[in-house]
Amino acid sequence: MVYLLILVALLGCMALIDARFKLFVFARPMAAITVLMLGTAFFLGWDLWAIAGGIFLHRESSLMTGVMLAPSLPLEEAFFLLFLSYQTMILFTAIIRVLHSKPWRKAGAPE
Repeated sequence: MVYLLILVALLGCMALIDARFKLFVFARPMAAITVLMLGTAFFLGWDLWAIAGGIFLHRESSLMTGVMLAPSLPLEEAFFLLFLSYQTMILFTAIIRVLHSKPWRKAGAPE
């Protein structure tokens, strides 16, 4: 349960950063949520493929809820993959914004 709470708190922190700077979900909600769901689904599919291939194994932990979405796929993995996708898009959009800000542009370059 502790791990899930940490992941939810981290998602909340990402949402606060996003809300403050309007980087992703708070800039274009429908497009952003679609990207997050597709990204999370892609990585869940990748995990399922790895589980079927015997690459990923699940070990019980007192820090986890014990809720399984599929064999060897804990609930926390879905939240982790959502966090990973959200964090990546926040970083990507922040970097793009910084690179397109005026101090980084060459003098005389078109805007």
